[in-house]
Amino acid sequence: MPFTRERMRNVFTPNQVLGRSRAIGCTAVEITQRCNLDCTLCYLSENSERVKDPPLEEICRRLDEIRATYGARTNVQITGGDPTLRKHTELIAIVEHARRIGLYPALFTNGIAASRKLLSRLAAVGLSEVAFHVDTTQRRLGFSSEADLNVIRREYMERARGLGLMIIFNTTVHGGNVEEIPTLVRFFSEHSDVVGFASFQLQADTGRGEWAARDITVSPQNVRELINKGGGCELPWDVVRIGHPECHSYAPTFIVNGKVFPVIDDKDLFAKFIRDFGHLGHDRRSPKRELLRDFGGVVTRKPYWLWRGGGFALGHLWQARHELFAARGRVNKLSFFVHNFMDAGSLSAERLEACSFMIMTADGPVSMCEHNARRDEYILKPIRFRRSDGSMVDYVPLADRRNDRSQASFGRTP
Repeated sequence: MPFTRERMRNVFTPNQVLGRSRAIGCTAVEITQRCNLDCTLCYLSENSERVKDPPLEEICRRLDEIRATYGARTNVQITGGDPTLRKHTELIAIVEHARRIGLYPALFTNGIAASRKLLSRLAAVGLSEVAFHVDTTQRRLGFSSEADLNVIRREYMERARGLGLMIIFNTTVHGGNVEEIPTLVRFFSEHSDVVGFASFQLQADTGRGEWAARDITVSPQNVRELINKGGGCELPWDVVRIGHPECHSYAPTFIVNGKVFPVIDDKDLFAKFIRDFGHLGHDRRSPKRELLRDFGGVVTRKPYWLWRGGGFALGHLWQARHELFAARGRVNKLSFFVHNFMDAGSLSAERLEACSFMIMTADGPVSMCEHNARRDEYILKPIRFRRSDGSMVDYVPLADRRNDRSQASFGRTP
């Protein structure tokens, strides 16, 4: 992945995941601009609700371009707006196409229209993950705090339980809920038998959001400390590096009897691990026998990991021995992630160049922060695409809907 290492040359450390195990952290495809909420920190534009859904052929072409640009096993976010507002047969076809060409698709939704039936159908065609966005910026009636919203989070967990999906919760952090982070961490830890990933996304002044500058307490350092407080331990945030250090912080953990334990706290050991195992690519849908076979193959060639990895595992088991006994050996994995998105008016060229979170547009991949800052330039641009019958069609995002009832008819051109 030489091109990834080159564009990340200023932040390419031995423990940098990108450029070794994958070319990019994830790439998003927005399949609709419509949403059924009006968040106070919305990244969409004032014109988003007027934009027609891009044609299915164009969405599939963008997925193909992700595959061609970043390779197989790339994580792709099917997002919007809220993607569940797209015709469900089309949403299912999009997820199915992504999996068919070797991508790992995830659904990013506020959950309102993500029924158990829909999630089951999506899981059946290859969905890897579902990420529910739930927080107080959404102004859901009757819920004034993050603790109140746990009722909704539990409901969403049950909708997705047992479907073989990684369940993620996204929380936008702002001055009004930042002090609730420890409580949220404890909640996610208590439900780590279902939840596998908790993402905290810091307020950014971008899009059509009503709130501008973030409170001084909404900083990456403070959010990490509050996650530590909720977990009851100091998490090693600098061991696993994904992208630019000012953009993302990542801490994988094990939850044993409700207590949080870091997965790895040795930066040098992790660097050796991604050097030797980084070429392997699996997701939650991968057969366990395939995972064991591939890892076993590396260990056979590099017996160093027999004693070093075994000693590492034994040390962790000893550290958690009391909790393991109380939990009868049940261990869950829960990862914490902090996203520090940039304000539209203060984009950093270095961070954009090393971006690990891209969005695929009609003109190619663009950093999510840059896309949000210039959204109308991308979503309002007419495009020409080829239909399956070979005809060329113009897609005009803001065409008069009085003559376009279906959102699926476009002006055919010679």
